[in-house]
Amino acid sequence: MDLATDNKDLVWELDSLNQRQLAIDFVMGFENRICIYSGSVEQLYTNYNIFFPKEESRKLVILPNPYAHHDTYQGIPEGAVTATGLHIIPGGDPENPALQLAIPFKNGKTPYRRVPLQLGLNVINQRRPDNVPLLPVLMKGDLRELDSKTPCLHLHCIHLGRLERMSMLDSNSIRKVISERLSVMN
Repeated sequence: MDLATDNKDLVWELDSLNQRQLAIDFVMGFENRICIYSGSVEQLYTNYNIFFPKEESRKLVILPNPYAHHDTYQGIPEGAVTATGLHIIPGGDPENPALQLAIPFKNGKTPYRRVPLQLGLNVINQRRPDNVPLLPVLMKGDLRELDSKTPCLHLHCIHLGRLERMSMLDSNSIRKVISERLSVMN
């Protein structure tokens, strides 16, 4: 299978990043921790590896585990996944390198409010109905720079209520796998 022609959503360009190596090091810490969504094939990948092949200069390639077909969810329409405006960023303090969540802040001098990742996710989910949790996923283009030197991962959210063609069992399975992986990230 040639991913470059079969699923372009799994090949991410890195040319626009000023601090490419810093971004690569950052994203490698999320391998198999945040699910990857591909709109072109309507699939969610929960078990994958990230590669930087030499023949694909300056590109990140996501390879789903070929032996774990049960870890790929099919039939997820693009309308079920939306941008959140939230970004995961590295901790700004060398003594406290914990991941942070950058939340858009409309009032004030700074465009984002930075909070510890787990705290931010917990607060957001506390404000949402229990049956509509924040279920973050990544898509092509989500590896970015918050500024010219800070790598970040923009988060999209999958909406279980929009998965009309999916069984309740699969929908609950998606919720469980995303929630479990988020709970162990710091």
